[in-house]
Amino acid sequence: MDPQLARYSRQMLFERIGPEGQRRLKHASVALIGCGALGSALADMLIRAGVGQTRLIDRDFVEISNLQRQTLFDEHDVAANLPKAVAAARKLKRVNSAVEVEPVVADVNCGNAVALCEGADLILDGTDNFETRYLINDVAVKLGTPWVYGACTAAEGMMMVVIPGRTPCLRCLWADAPPPGSTPTCETAGVLAPAVQIVAGFQAIEALKLLAGREDDLLGRLLAIEAWTGRVRTFSVEPERRSDDCPCCAERRFEYLSGEKVASSVTLCGRNAVQVLPPAGARVEFKQVAAGLPGGARAVSNEFLLRFQADGCGVTLFPDGRAIITGTADTAVARGIYARYIGS
Repeated sequence: MDPQLARYSRQMLFERIGPEGQRRLKHASVALIGCGALGSALADMLIRAGVGQTRLIDRDFVEISNLQRQTLFDEHDVAANLPKAVAAARKLKRVNSAVEVEPVVADVNCGNAVALCEGADLILDGTDNFETRYLINDVAVKLGTPWVYGACTAAEGMMMVVIPGRTPCLRCLWADAPPPGSTPTCETAGVLAPAVQIVAGFQAIEALKLLAGREDDLLGRLLAIEAWTGRVRTFSVEPERRSDDCPCCAERRFEYLSGEKVASSVTLCGRNAVQVLPPAGARVEFKQVAAGLPGGARAVSNEFLLRFQADGCGVTLFPDGRAIITGTADTAVARGIYARYIGS
């Protein structure tokens, strides 16, 4: 046996993978967007399975409330103020040093999404919001790259594979993201770690099929799980395929990728916080921002972020000018704090 593949011997005994499938995994490339609950579970499974290149993309930092369900993080990561992508990559490199893990601390948006996903064999959804999922869908259809959708709230979750040109895309099923406040979120309904693991497990299985060259084994349906009751259902999505009038895969109007349907600030799932985006091309100097803070605002920084308290809220600022304002869910309040202490 190839010594580089020996660690995967139990996986290769499964005939639908086998040595050839394992070699395919070794040479595969994945863009994983989101390193939270779903994303950290997905990353762990795929790195252990031997996927050769994984780009971990996440905009956030590790907090104590993450540890209940985000399996790659620990209390040390919280104390060190580490971004999730960086903390996850450090853990995963210790799990499997034979594969490449690239952390990217960034908000995936209409300005960078194509560049972050270009060249990947597969895009994986580890996000927690509809806007980013619709952006992923635009990018996947534009590039012709398969992607695996996943979502989890409370004890329920959903999963589906999208292969551009062969299956319905996300907008075939749901033409637009639901209005804010119209659906449960982990902030309003909570989320159970076992439900996250179940959804991520199904996502990982479908990803392995795609990357190992077993597309004919794909589920080909929308999967819905209710972990608390143990109910698992699948739904045919082919009747929903809008080959003539889907705004994305039929008309190729990439409205999320073009920025037509993108907000400049967004309330973050599962917490009393708002992310504020800077103007295009903005960069910030941590020392300059810290020097301009009021005398009572004590700033703490590392190479990844600057944190301080202002107007009763916590501010976490990233080098690209993004800021996460905690202590409020009001986007107007968050934008006001950003303008006062960082700039408009």
